[in-house]
Amino acid sequence: MKNKFLLPLIIASLLAIGGIGAFMFYHYSSLAQRQAIIHNKGESVMPFDLSQTTHIFKKTDTGGIQQVIAKDPKNTQQISLIRMHLQMEAGLFQKGDFRDPMTLHGNSMPGVQELSQGAKNIAISYVDLPNGGQITYNTNDTNLINSIHTWFDAQLSDHGSDAMGM
Repeated sequence: MKNKFLLPLIIASLLAIGGIGAFMFYHYSSLAQRQAIIHNKGESVMPFDLSQTTHIFKKTDTGGIQQVIAKDPKNTQQISLIRMHLQMEAGLFQKGDFRDPMTLHGNSMPGVQELSQGAKNIAISYVDLPNGGQITYNTNDTNLINSIHTWFDAQLSDHGSDAMGM
């Protein structure tokens, strides 16, 4: 009698395992495809070469630090383009203008609507780095801190190997 239930149980288990595997394959395939699209589309928003640079996102207790650095510290052309772009973006972000990230990542990018609406409550500043540039986001508003962290997570996911978290 026990053997009567064993075969259906084995079949159900194999189907479940196969379904999980298929889900994971689809998820990671579509994630890899999205990252490739973001990488290729990046030049429509950023003047520097994503293949020659790295985005770094560091979450802090008061917001976060976003850096873009040239992989080759002697590549003055990429460093100049990074600095120009990030300085411009910091100015736009301070005004609540997050159109560039939305152009690249989509209008429904997590966290960006809250950042657009709450920009007046976020101190956004830019500084040059020896091999790139940095934007710092500081706020005392817990909801905006969470939005910055969510936004960073979305960028990390979308940029894949072009980015790293700290």
